[in-house]
Amino acid sequence: MQPDCLSAEGERRCRRLLAGATARLRARPAAAAVLVPLCSVRGVPALLYTLRSSRLAGSHKGDVSFPGGKCDPTDQDVVHTALRETHEELGLTVPEEHVWGVLRPVHDRQKASVVPVLAGVGPLDPQSLRPNPEEVDEVFALPLAHLLQAQNQGYTHFCQHGHFSYTLPVFLHGPHRVWGLTAIITEFTLQLLAPGAYQPRLASSERPTV
Repeated sequence: MQPDCLSAEGERRCRRLLAGATARLRARPAAAAVLVPLCSVRGVPALLYTLRSSRLAGSHKGDVSFPGGKCDPTDQDVVHTALRETHEELGLTVPEEHVWGVLRPVHDRQKASVVPVLAGVGPLDPQSLRPNPEEVDEVFALPLAHLLQAQNQGYTHFCQHGHFSYTLPVFLHGPHRVWGLTAIITEFTLQLLAPGAYQPRLASSERPTV
């Protein structure tokens, strides 16, 4: 793992690498946005995840996700959407200046675009958060070191109409399995934060078109 990912130098490097995409994508219309909260838990760099409420409607209830949701017409841009949704779901206020930038959008099965927004939220105790029980069942953090260990990385193969269709990353052995779009966004984040330590093992031809 890159030792400087939470340092001022590491932040400047990430902001610089994301500047072009952020300028291009920030104001572009999107269906939804999520916040990728980079935090420090007892001094250990980690990513913060939520377990979506089992009471929610739709196919994603009970899934691991990053805080976020649909873009509202009153939102200024996708950054505002991600920050607003994070406050609504977790009661966590993240100042806009703590946003490092926008990652590459991903698309769900309905081809709706979801824009990940990376932010440094500082030292955090996930147990101190008071999530909205209507939206979130649980909040937990996974250390970057855990996510970067090969034994905690796997792949899920998807079939459509009885035939192999595509493969996506999955992160294992934490409180809950991280898969689907959240795993793809996690992979993007690890590539940015620790390029020398994380190398995706999937060929691009094995991924769905997004």
